[in-house]
Amino acid sequence: MIEGTVVLPSAYLAPISYYCRLLAYRNVLIEQCEHYIKQTYRNRCVIATESGPLSLTVPVEKVAANTPVSEIRISDHGNWRHLHWQALMTAYDKTPYFEYYADDFRPFYEKRYEYLVDYNEALRELLCGLLNIEPNVALTSTYASYPYAEDCRALFSPKSKTQDIHFAQKPYYQVFAQKNGFLPDLSIVDLLFNMGPESIYILKQSFVTQYG
Repeated sequence: MIEGTVVLPSAYLAPISYYCRLLAYRNVLIEQCEHYIKQTYRNRCVIATESGPLSLTVPVEKVAANTPVSEIRISDHGNWRHLHWQALMTAYDKTPYFEYYADDFRPFYEKRYEYLVDYNEALRELLCGLLNIEPNVALTSTYASYPYAEDCRALFSPKSKTQDIHFAQKPYYQVFAQKNGFLPDLSIVDLLFNMGPESIYILKQSFVTQYG
Protein backbone atom coordinates (compact mmCIF):
# COMPACT_ATOMS: atom_id res chain seq x y z
CA MET A 1 0.00 0.00 0.00
CA ILE A 2 1.26 3.47 -0.92
CA GLU A 3 1.62 5.77 2.08
CA GLY A 4 0.10 8.67 0.22
CA THR A 5 -3.11 10.19 -1.08
CA VAL A 6 -5.00 9.92 -4.34
CA VAL A 7 -7.78 12.30 -5.44
CA LEU A 8 -10.57 10.63 -7.40
CA PRO A 9 -13.81 11.89 -8.93
CA SER A 10 -17.11 10.51 -7.74
CA ALA A 11 -18.00 7.64 -10.08
CA TYR A 12 -20.86 5.24 -10.79
CA LEU A 13 -19.69 1.61 -10.69
CA ALA A 14 -16.25 2.92 -11.59
CA PRO A 15 -13.77 1.16 -13.89
CA ILE A 16 -11.18 -1.34 -12.72
CA SER A 17 -8.35 1.22 -12.91
CA TYR A 18 -10.25 3.38 -10.38
CA TYR A 19 -10.43 0.50 -7.92
CA CYS A 20 -6.73 -0.17 -8.41
CA ARG A 21 -6.19 3.26 -6.82
CA LEU A 22 -8.58 2.49 -3.98
CA LEU A 23 -6.53 -0.62 -3.27
CA ALA A 24 -3.10 0.94 -3.75
CA TYR A 25 -3.42 4.14 -1.69
CA ARG A 26 -3.90 4.37 2.04
CA ASN A 27 -5.74 7.71 1.80
CA VAL A 28 -8.38 8.63 -0.78
CA LEU A 29 -10.13 11.94 -1.40
CA ILE A 30 -13.36 11.80 -3.40
CA GLU A 31 -13.95 15.09 -5.20
CA GLN A 32 -17.49 16.41 -4.72
CA CYS A 33 -16.85 20.14 -5.09
CA GLU A 34 -15.73 20.25 -8.73
CA HIS A 35 -18.17 21.46 -11.37
CA TYR A 36 -20.21 18.58 -12.73
CA ILE A 37 -18.91 17.27 -16.05
CA LYS A 38 -21.25 15.51 -18.47
CA GLN A 39 -20.44 12.24 -20.25
CA THR A 40 -17.95 10.97 -17.68
CA TYR A 41 -17.82 8.11 -15.21
CA ARG A 42 -19.44 10.38 -12.63
CA ASN A 43 -22.79 9.04 -13.81
CA ARG A 44 -21.79 6.39 -16.34
CA CYS A 45 -20.27 2.92 -16.36
CA VAL A 46 -19.38 0.44 -19.08
CA ILE A 47 -20.24 -3.26 -18.82
CA ALA A 48 -19.73 -6.23 -21.15
CA THR A 49 -22.70 -7.75 -22.95
CA GLU A 50 -22.98 -10.49 -25.55
CA SER A 51 -22.99 -7.73 -28.19
CA GLY A 52 -19.97 -5.91 -26.77
CA PRO A 53 -19.48 -2.94 -24.41
CA LEU A 54 -22.61 -1.20 -23.14
CA SER A 55 -22.74 2.16 -21.36
CA LEU A 56 -25.22 2.59 -18.51
CA THR A 57 -25.97 6.21 -17.62
CA VAL A 58 -27.67 7.49 -14.47
CA PRO A 59 -29.91 10.39 -15.60
CA VAL A 60 -29.51 13.62 -13.67
CA GLU A 61 -31.58 16.78 -13.35
CA LYS A 62 -30.57 19.64 -15.62
CA VAL A 63 -28.33 22.16 -13.87
CA ALA A 64 -26.20 25.20 -14.60
CA ALA A 65 -22.71 24.60 -15.97
CA ASN A 66 -20.99 25.57 -12.71
CA THR A 67 -23.00 23.29 -10.41
CA PRO A 68 -20.82 21.24 -8.04
CA VAL A 69 -21.08 17.45 -8.09
CA SER A 70 -22.41 17.46 -4.52
CA GLU A 71 -25.57 19.25 -5.72
CA ILE A 72 -26.35 16.98 -8.68
CA ARG A 73 -29.72 15.29 -8.23
CA ILE A 74 -30.65 11.98 -9.81
CA SER A 75 -33.59 12.12 -12.21
CA ASP A 76 -36.32 9.49 -12.16
CA HIS A 77 -36.79 9.92 -15.90
CA GLY A 78 -37.03 6.79 -18.01
CA ASN A 79 -37.31 4.07 -15.34
CA TRP A 80 -33.52 3.83 -15.39
CA ARG A 81 -33.18 1.75 -12.21
CA HIS A 82 -35.20 -1.07 -13.71
CA LEU A 83 -33.35 -0.80 -17.03
CA HIS A 84 -29.91 -0.84 -15.38
CA TRP A 85 -30.75 -3.85 -13.23
CA GLN A 86 -32.18 -5.72 -16.21
CA ALA A 87 -29.02 -4.91 -18.19
CA LEU A 88 -26.80 -6.18 -15.38
CA MET A 89 -28.80 -9.38 -15.04
CA THR A 90 -28.80 -10.01 -18.79
CA ALA A 91 -25.06 -9.34 -19.07
CA TYR A 92 -23.91 -11.26 -16.02
CA ASP A 93 -26.42 -13.94 -15.07
CA LYS A 94 -24.16 -16.56 -16.67
CA THR A 95 -21.02 -15.40 -14.84
CA PRO A 96 -19.66 -17.50 -11.98
CA TYR A 97 -20.46 -14.98 -9.21
CA PHE A 98 -23.45 -12.86 -10.24
CA GLU A 99 -25.94 -14.99 -8.31
CA TYR A 100 -23.68 -14.85 -5.25
CA TYR A 101 -23.59 -11.03 -5.22
CA ALA A 102 -26.99 -10.18 -6.76
CA ASP A 103 -28.76 -9.62 -3.43
CA ASP A 104 -26.08 -7.08 -2.45
CA PHE A 105 -26.71 -4.96 -5.54
CA ARG A 106 -30.46 -5.33 -6.07
CA PRO A 107 -31.44 -2.80 -3.33
CA PHE A 108 -29.52 -0.07 -5.18
CA TYR A 109 -31.95 -0.46 -8.07
CA GLU A 110 -35.02 -0.38 -5.84
CA LYS A 111 -34.24 2.44 -3.39
CA ARG A 112 -34.40 6.05 -4.55
CA TYR A 113 -31.33 8.22 -3.88
CA GLU A 114 -31.71 11.97 -4.24
CA TYR A 115 -28.08 12.93 -4.87
CA LEU A 116 -25.68 11.32 -7.33
CA VAL A 117 -22.67 11.53 -5.01
CA ASP A 118 -24.56 9.73 -2.23
CA TYR A 119 -25.56 6.97 -4.63
CA ASN A 120 -22.05 6.60 -5.99
CA GLU A 121 -20.53 6.54 -2.52
CA ALA A 122 -22.98 3.94 -1.24
CA LEU A 123 -22.09 1.67 -4.15
CA ARG A 124 -18.38 2.32 -3.67
CA GLU A 125 -18.61 1.39 0.01
CA LEU A 126 -20.41 -1.83 -0.91
CA LEU A 127 -17.84 -2.70 -3.54
CA CYS A 128 -14.88 -1.95 -1.30
CA GLY A 129 -16.38 -4.27 1.29
CA LEU A 130 -16.95 -7.07 -1.21
CA LEU A 131 -13.41 -6.65 -2.56
CA ASN A 132 -11.84 -6.46 0.92
CA ILE A 133 -10.42 -3.00 0.20
CA GLU A 134 -10.14 -0.70 3.21
CA PRO A 135 -8.83 2.75 2.23
CA ASN A 136 -9.30 5.83 4.39
CA VAL A 137 -11.85 7.74 2.32
CA ALA A 138 -12.99 11.33 2.78
CA LEU A 139 -15.09 13.65 0.63
CA THR A 140 -13.63 17.03 -0.29
CA SER A 141 -15.07 20.11 1.42
CA THR A 142 -13.77 22.60 -1.15
CA TYR A 143 -12.24 22.47 -4.61
CA ALA A 144 -8.48 22.75 -4.29
CA SER A 145 -5.18 21.61 -5.74
CA TYR A 146 -3.39 18.77 -3.98
CA PRO A 147 0.34 18.96 -4.79
CA TYR A 148 1.10 16.16 -2.34
CA ALA A 149 -1.35 13.71 -3.95
CA GLU A 150 -1.86 11.83 -7.19
CA ASP A 151 -4.63 13.87 -8.81
CA CYS A 152 -6.83 11.61 -10.94
CA ARG A 153 -9.83 13.90 -11.23
CA ALA A 154 -9.36 14.44 -14.98
CA LEU A 155 -8.17 10.92 -15.76
CA PHE A 156 -11.39 8.96 -15.40
CA SER A 157 -13.50 9.74 -18.44
CA PRO A 158 -14.67 7.39 -21.22
CA LYS A 159 -13.28 9.91 -23.72
CA SER A 160 -10.01 10.63 -21.92
CA LYS A 161 -6.95 10.37 -24.14
CA THR A 162 -4.54 10.64 -21.22
CA GLN A 163 -2.43 7.52 -20.85
CA ASP A 164 -2.76 5.95 -17.43
CA ILE A 165 0.87 5.04 -16.77
CA HIS A 166 -0.02 3.30 -13.51
CA PHE A 167 -2.50 0.86 -15.01
CA ALA A 168 -1.85 -2.22 -17.13
CA GLN A 169 -4.89 -4.48 -17.21
CA LYS A 170 -4.18 -8.05 -16.15
CA PRO A 171 -6.45 -10.24 -18.28
CA TYR A 172 -9.08 -12.29 -16.47
CA TYR A 173 -11.93 -14.61 -17.39
CA GLN A 174 -14.84 -12.85 -19.15
CA VAL A 175 -17.93 -14.82 -20.04
CA PHE A 176 -18.22 -13.26 -23.53
CA ALA A 177 -14.49 -13.18 -24.32
CA GLN A 178 -14.77 -15.86 -27.00
CA LYS A 179 -17.15 -13.61 -28.93
CA ASN A 180 -15.91 -10.11 -28.04
CA GLY A 181 -12.28 -10.72 -27.20
CA PHE A 182 -10.95 -9.48 -23.88
CA LEU A 183 -12.36 -6.04 -22.93
CA PRO A 184 -10.06 -4.12 -20.55
CA ASP A 185 -10.93 -1.65 -17.81
CA LEU A 186 -14.67 -2.19 -17.71
CA SER A 187 -16.77 -1.39 -14.66
CA ILE A 188 -15.51 -3.08 -11.51
CA VAL A 189 -18.67 -5.21 -11.47
CA ASP A 190 -17.45 -7.03 -14.59
CA LEU A 191 -14.38 -8.17 -12.67
CA LEU A 192 -16.34 -8.98 -9.51
CA PHE A 193 -19.07 -11.00 -11.21
CA ASN A 194 -16.55 -12.97 -13.27
CA MET A 195 -13.81 -13.49 -10.67
CA GLY A 196 -15.42 -13.08 -7.25
CA PRO A 197 -12.91 -13.25 -4.34
CA GLU A 198 -9.99 -13.45 -6.78
CA SER A 199 -10.77 -9.92 -8.04
CA ILE A 200 -8.37 -8.34 -5.57
CA TYR A 201 -5.45 -10.25 -7.10
CA ILE A 202 -6.29 -8.89 -10.55
CA LEU A 203 -6.36 -5.37 -9.08
CA LYS A 204 -2.96 -5.87 -7.46
CA GLN A 205 -1.45 -7.19 -10.69
CA SER A 206 -2.94 -4.39 -12.79
CA PHE A 207 -1.55 -1.44 -10.82
CA VAL A 208 1.89 -0.29 -11.98
CA THR A 209 3.91 1.42 -9.26
CA GLN A 210 6.85 2.18 -11.53
CA TYR A 211 6.88 3.05 -15.20
CA GLY A 212 9.58 2.65 -17.77
